[in-house]
Formats: sequence, C-alpha cells, structure tokens
Amino acid sequence: MANESQQQHYKKLQTLLKELPWYVEEYIDHKRRKLSAASLLNYCHDYKIFFNWIMAEQLYEGKATDIPLELLEKLTVQQVEGFLHALQYQLHNKEITVNRKLSALKSLFNYLQNIAETRDLQPYLNRNVMAKIEFNELKDSMETIANKMEGKILLGDEYENFRRFIANDYGEFIKDNKKLVNFYTLNKERDTSIVSLILGSGLRLSEVVNLDLDDIDFKKFSARVIRKGNKEQYVYFSNIAMDDLQEYLKIRENRYQVEKNNKALFVAATMGPKGKSRRLTGRSIEKIIEKYATAFGKPSLSVHKLRHSFATRYHAEINDVPKLRRQLGHSSIQTTMIYTHIRNDDLRSAVDKMDMPKE
Repeated sequence: MANESQQQHYKKLQTLLKELPWYVEEYIDHKRRKLSAASLLNYCHDYKIFFNWIMAEQLYEGKATDIPLELLEKLTVQQVEGFLHALQYQLHNKEITVNRKLSALKSLFNYLQNIAETRDLQPYLNRNVMAKIEFNELKDSMETIANKMEGKILLGDEYENFRRFIANDYGEFIKDNKKLVNFYTLNKERDTSIVSLILGSGLRLSEVVNLDLDDIDFKKFSARVIRKGNKEQYVYFSNIAMDDLQEYLKIRENRYQVEKNNKALFVAATMGPKGKSRRLTGRSIEKIIEKYATAFGKPSLSVHKLRHSFATRYHAEINDVPKLRRQLGHSSIQTTMIYTHIRNDDLRSAVDKMDMPKE
C-alpha cells in the first residue's frame, strides 16, 4: 500500500505542530492511532486559526506556542461565539465548515478536561467552555442537499456516456488541436480506467491516488484501500472497471517507461530525457476530471461528484443502505442516507409506469 502522501502529511503535520502549544501536540499524539494523517493535519489547521484569533483579539500577549491552559479555562461563551462569528462573517466559512471547526475544538477541549492528566492525576482543564457551545443548526435537510447534488452528478445514460466520451469521443472533440490529440492518445486508457474505477466503486480521490499494483485482486474484482481512520478494507469494483483497468495495464509499463520499483497503479508520463515515471497526484487526477467534464458539457463534475454518481446508482440498483455505507467507507450511516433522497431517472421511470393505463 502506498504511503507517500501519508508521509507528506506527517511532515506537514510536524511542521505545523511547531506553531502550536505543546498540549495540541500531545492531543495529536493521542489521536494518531485513530485518525489518518490528513485528518490530523486538518485538525491542526483549524487549531492554528483558533490560536491566531486569540492573538488577534489580544487575549494573550506573547507567542501562540506559549498560550497557557489557564487562558483556555477562562475563555467565556461570548468570546468563543465571537470566534465562530468571525469564521462565518469574516472568513466566509459556510455553516457546515464552522461546525467542523467547532467539532475539532470540542474534541481538543474534551481531551484536556476528561482524558489528559497531570502527574498528580488532575485534569488539564477543570472548566470546558466548548461543552457549552452549540453547533449551527444546518438549514438544509438531507432532501435539500440531495436535490442540490442531483444536477451536478451523472444520472441515467450519462453514467456510461461519460465513460465512453473519455474512451473515444473526446478525440473527436479536440481533433483540430494536434498537441491535445497527442496528449489524449498517450493517456486515454489511463484516464478511462481512473474514471471507470471511481464510477464502478465509489472510491475517494486519496484512495485512488494511493493504489498500488499489489492492491488489486484480479480474481475478486476488489481493491485494498486504507479508509479514514487508517482502516484497511477491500472494496469491490465493477466488471467494466476491471476491463478498463486491464486495457490500461497492457500499456502502462512501456508507454510510461515505468521502472520496476515503481508500484504505483496510476502513473504520470515522464518529463525530460532523464525523467522518471511517478505516481499520479490527487491534483493531477482532479484536473483530468475537470478537463473531460467541461468538454462533456457538465463542468460541475468532480472526483467527488463521480463518487456521488456511483452511490446514487448503487442505491437505485441495490437499495441496501448498510452495504452502500460499507462500500463508501462512511463512518456514519446518516451520511449515506443522503443518497436515498436523490431522485434517480430510473426511479422516476418506475413511478411513471405506475400511472400508465393497463391494456
């Protein structure tokens, strides 16, 4: 299993921790076994914003790294509400983003009050102001979120049409640009395989990026991935995804001049006469999807929207929320329930037929 990106996250994490108080690093160490490096890094970014706000409000004079526990214990509800207000109206964070950052702070403060102990077995904090702060009540219901999502994902025939567009029709779209045609010819099997795999499995971007050749089980049509929380799981993918993957693997080694020690499944073309093939990055895959989505006439499509597209189709075909939850790697079934509210074309058709007069 590839761990380059995880190692990069850990390096960034260690750098960021140097800008934060010592008890934050202690909390992060406590969470390392349960959360991925990416999640821990996101937590620290949220903490940096919070401690910078403390400094900006002149609640503490000195360095952010020296902000004492005593200050956290004396924060008032009004002050914390002021911070959340600043997130929403000065930094223009959406309500769901404010909730996520508040959740990160609640987790930290809970650790300081209920888990961490001094040498004489006393809690770091006796008073936890974050326990008194309520989350924003999100205005959008699951159905509203689903309706907003509906116009931005693939439904019905679009699902296969998009895949075919990448495999064949895009070449016709760019036929007058020789440079683009050459680049497309070089990468179309790889790009088709990437999109087909996401549409046929619902994998996350990071999971696709980190796939190695050894992670694919060609007999069981599954891929070994590390999900959120560093949990290993075998995720099944479709027959079409396997066919496209096999076509890509036929040309992978020679076309991309892949060295034998490079086990990355999806690789980028070499650059320069002495360039080496390298693992395709997450940003590169995002750009690939954006390029094809724009040409296809659905510019709102993204890697995450392809994942949504898979989930919507899976629910329409299988209608088994627990299985879908496992396939997607959701920690909460409430997240998965969103897909039960999307009105798929196939479902509409089935309902419409109920109104047809019987012969």
